Amino acid sequence: MVEDPKWELAILATVQGFYEKLLQDAVGGEVPVPNVLEAVSLQQADGDVNLTLATMRRWLRLLDMAITPAMLRRAFTSETDPEIAEAMLRYFVRKKDTSDVHRDKTDLVATFLYRHPRVPGQWERRGYGLDGSLPLSPFEIALIEILADTDVPELPEEHVQVLRRFDPLQEEARNFHDLNALLDSDIIGRVRELKQSLDVSFYHPGVLATIAPYNVVFGKKFDELFHAAAAEIKNFSEALQEQGGSILGNVDGMDVTVDHVAALKETELLKIDYGEALDKFRRVSKLKRALERRPPIRRLTQPIPMPQPAKSSRPAAKPVLVRQTRPAMDVQSMRSAVTPQQIATEEAKIRKVEESIRVFVRVADPKFRQIVPMRFFNLALTPAEADAYCADYVHEKSVRAEFARVLLRSVAVIARITTELEELKRCENSVSLWKLHADSLLALLEVASAVTENGRRVLTTTSNEGDGAAQEAITTSLGKLRDSADLTVQTLTRAGTETFAG
Repeated sequence: MVEDPKWELAILATVQGFYEKLLQDAVGGEVPVPNVLEAVSLQQADGDVNLTLATMRRWLRLLDMAITPAMLRRAFTSETDPEIAEAMLRYFVRKKDTSDVHRDKTDLVATFLYRHPRVPGQWERRGYGLDGSLPLSPFEIALIEILADTDVPELPEEHVQVLRRFDPLQEEARNFHDLNALLDSDIIGRVRELKQSLDVSFYHPGVLATIAPYNVVFGKKFDELFHAAAAEIKNFSEALQEQGGSILGNVDGMDVTVDHVAALKETELLKIDYGEALDKFRRVSKLKRALERRPPIRRLTQPIPMPQPAKSSRPAAKPVLVRQTRPAMDVQSMRSAVTPQQIATEEAKIRKVEESIRVFVRVADPKFRQIVPMRFFNLALTPAEADAYCADYVHEKSVRAEFARVLLRSVAVIARITTELEELKRCENSVSLWKLHADSLLALLEVASAVTENGRRVLTTTSNEGDGAAQEAITTSLGKLRDSADLTVQTLTRAGTETFAG
């Protein structure tokens, strides 16, 4: 592709300016720049543009050696001008350097553009191919436009097959509920190998448009789990310190003390590259696992002294840890603490469950469509619920649509509650995992309450219209939902009688 050298020089000048700004702290002031590449010289250039361009390329190769992916990660914030990010992407794609460092920089910039669209919600809109027929994601269309003046690599069929593995990996990332499980899965290493296998195809707009959404999902989940693990460790450390202890556990043959934990800066750690920080992440994970094998510690408002013999001249004994029985959980008060964000998270999960049930019911043999296989159990549907999942009128503004939506939502909430109850059973020995599932159940109780209230309203409507079959179907579905909610309350209440260290 023949390109205007002035256009390329303008792109490289933008990259140069951004790089120099990043290096100012490191060099303690302005970065020395070759005379011909100073901003004023570039603006007034009227000589051989190709000669200036060649000098600029050499200069940027040198700056590239000084700029790390971690520096870019810290520099790209919500305040960064998208024009800079687009110029950086054009620069990286033009080079097509297959080194890990260059690929990581490109990966980071493309992900930044996906995370910060110029128009909110821009990437959720439907897009179509340039020929008007093949569907493309809006983000891929945007990348094609950004890189329109760049020779992009061909995408061979074997690399298309690699891209198809990212959707399952994205779903796998969403399903992690614990930092230990995420790191043990080696999903970071597996994805890194896939990116390396793409070689120069990595710089194709379709590849970047596939990888960026995965990076956003994984990054959000990783940050969430890492902060949760760090918070749990710090809480344990503070409680132990109040009891007079100092050693939390042993990781790789070294004692980890409360001072080590106090020095943990998880926000700073998350700003460095995952590859470089992986060893540190694993150490946090190992410490968290070691703490999960110990009983949780309750903070004491007053020391509990050991009884002393009368007239003893010995000093009083230090406070000790004792075993106590935790009072039953007040589920009702805990429900009042459920946040709108927790409910929104559950609503998103319920919609996915609803869609997966709909797909199964519609394609299954009519003889078997009322038994939906879930991960831990088989979900039984009534004939009316199965019919509702096959209905094509659920988006209407009509009584029959409202009736169908009540059945759809009741079934999906029951499925989510049953799944979380099963998960709760399987993580009784992990305090952090158990709490995550308990929190989900509390949010689901709030959703179930809203579904029930709406169902009663629709029940009144069908009653006024004399639709006995609809009334019976709604009553049956709401009864099953009530049973699931009651079981949830009983389960959480019983869990409160377990013993703990106090």
